[in-house]
Amino acid sequence: MAADEPEAGHYLAGLRLAGRKVVVVGGGSVAQRRLPNLLAAQARVVVVAIDPTPAVEANPLVEVVRRPYADGDLDGAWYAIACTDDPAVNAAVADEAQRRRIFCVRADDARSGTAVTPASARHDGLAVGVLASGDHRRSAQVRDRLLAALEHSASPSTPPEGPHAPGVALVGGGPGAPDLITVRGRALLQRADVVVADRLAPAELLAGLRPDVEVIDAAKVPYGRAIRQEKINEILVDRARAGRFVVRLKGGDPYVFGRGFEEVQACVEAGVPVTVVPGVTSAISAPALAGIPVTHRGITHEVVIVSGHVAPDHPDSLTDWPELGRLAGTIVLMMGVDRLDEFAAALIDGGRDGQTPVAMIENASLPTQRLLRSALVDAPAVAREEGLRPPAIIVIGAVAGFLEGAAEAE
Repeated sequence: MAADEPEAGHYLAGLRLAGRKVVVVGGGSVAQRRLPNLLAAQARVVVVAIDPTPAVEANPLVEVVRRPYADGDLDGAWYAIACTDDPAVNAAVADEAQRRRIFCVRADDARSGTAVTPASARHDGLAVGVLASGDHRRSAQVRDRLLAALEHSASPSTPPEGPHAPGVALVGGGPGAPDLITVRGRALLQRADVVVADRLAPAELLAGLRPDVEVIDAAKVPYGRAIRQEKINEILVDRARAGRFVVRLKGGDPYVFGRGFEEVQACVEAGVPVTVVPGVTSAISAPALAGIPVTHRGITHEVVIVSGHVAPDHPDSLTDWPELGRLAGTIVLMMGVDRLDEFAAALIDGGRDGQTPVAMIENASLPTQRLLRSALVDAPAVAREEGLRPPAIIVIGAVAGFLEGAAEAE
């Protein structure tokens, strides 16, 4: 293209990617931000990366190939994204895509790709995408204005709020669906300079961030790769001291088995302003989304939320399992999938009837949500046979046997 020749515009189109192969080369923060929209479109996503982030690697809906990119990796693909930190690799991906006539986004050099990723959002069945001739900040601002107009009946010309003062906000993202975050949490996220995100934080919210926002993966994969809590605290403090507004995006509520208060303490000790935005905890919302109340008049007067992080007989366990076994109310077990046999045995040994109803809710609020039911004594076997995987909430008690909409037994 000649120096004085105007740049060609883009033709906007919506791609039907359901069941079709999409190859993402690179497994860092850019890939992490692109995956939610691809998965929402039900694409068959293959990530090729030498060292993917824990959140990318642990995503059960993504095929991860841990090695360098090689020519031929785009075989059978309908769409490709080159987002490594090596321009030469990205150029090679774009070249293969060109030869195979596959549309390709090149994250480091948009003009060298054959497609670009718009600033996008979804609202009430609408998909909104904005392109601004390569001005990513402008496209994100216009997208945010349009979304605000749709959500709040405001004019699209309403100017956005200015930059947020440096500091840290601990934001509870809710059980997983992007529309279950609080209004205040969503507003702060849109003003963030840095987002430090948990594995269970609503992934689709990352796709809606401005392109200049730094996204840091703070995933803690169960029994797998994890970033140390001390390192997370250090990141929050250092970025805030550097004059940036940091949102620590967590799944559920920051204070329900989220170690949020440790992060608050670290900020306070460092003299960094910090605020907490409560979130919808999965301990209550997951059962509700499955049609199960954790309390019910005349049935249960107590709810106990228990961590399954350590086994009942582990010296670090702070839970009185025999006492739990004697309770008649509802037990909500979090992080308990891998040791469900031990927890069930401990409750039965403590006096809980082995025929007590159990409900197991996997991926609550997401399109992949599913519900398994059994008696307490059979729950471990059912979980194994059905391939129950974290994140899952396990509800134990009479309410777990309720069927939504069914008449209450006399």
